[in-house]
Amino acid sequence: MNMILQGWGAYVRLTQKLPGIAALIPFIPVVAIWTAVAASGLFPRAFFPGPVDVVNSFMTLVYKGILPAYLQDSLIRLLNGAALGIAIGVPMGILIGTSKTAHRISWPVLLFFQAIGDIAWLPILLIWFGFGLTTMTFVIVYTVVFPVILNTVLGVESVPRDLARAARSLGASRARVLWEVTIPGALPNIITGLRNGLGYGWRALIAVEMIVGTSGIGFMMFDARRAGSVVEILVGMIILGLLWYIVDAWILAPIERATGQRWGLVSS
Repeated sequence: MNMILQGWGAYVRLTQKLPGIAALIPFIPVVAIWTAVAASGLFPRAFFPGPVDVVNSFMTLVYKGILPAYLQDSLIRLLNGAALGIAIGVPMGILIGTSKTAHRISWPVLLFFQAIGDIAWLPILLIWFGFGLTTMTFVIVYTVVFPVILNTVLGVESVPRDLARAARSLGASRARVLWEVTIPGALPNIITGLRNGLGYGWRALIAVEMIVGTSGIGFMMFDARRAGSVVEILVGMIILGLLWYIVDAWILAPIERATGQRWGLVSS
């Protein structure tokens, strides 16, 4: 029992010094089970490749330049679509959150279109725009914009009214109250909306690349299906998971946490 407690204490100290280790350790039993099943011959190797096969395929795709080029295409599409979705969503969320009239008029429309999944637009988008960048960008923007709007509205409405009244009583204009009280108070929710929107947009991008793309990680995975290359599909899946973990855990989550701490809504 003492050895277990000592081992756990050493693990806690190690992960405090190197937080990345805490993220890697839970995958060790997953990879071990995966390796054992692949080596057992229970499934044909072509249908169930092992970790070594996936690493070899990854190295081959990188050496040939296929994976870097496809990954670059996917990231550029995501950044362009997400930037446009954020540019639309944040101002709309602030307007709806600060105006009762805008809220009353737009809220039913928002809920209606939010219920229509992004992929449901593909048939009509293919008729309108064909197989191209415009279709993919529309899907990403559509996916990103709703979490951003809804979380921005929530953030604006969560700012205590007394703060705005106090600022107005001290002579602040409406614009100054908006800029120095409402938006800072809503920032934690806005950042949460951006985080959720980017996550949904990433998944939507991969889905639409599988259907209408001619490049990108989603296209690579779907194209591998035609050749029956399970190993390349697994490479794509692992790349998607690792890339999003890095973006979310190392970039978006710290920004969200720092924003909440900066404006006094959570303790540091």
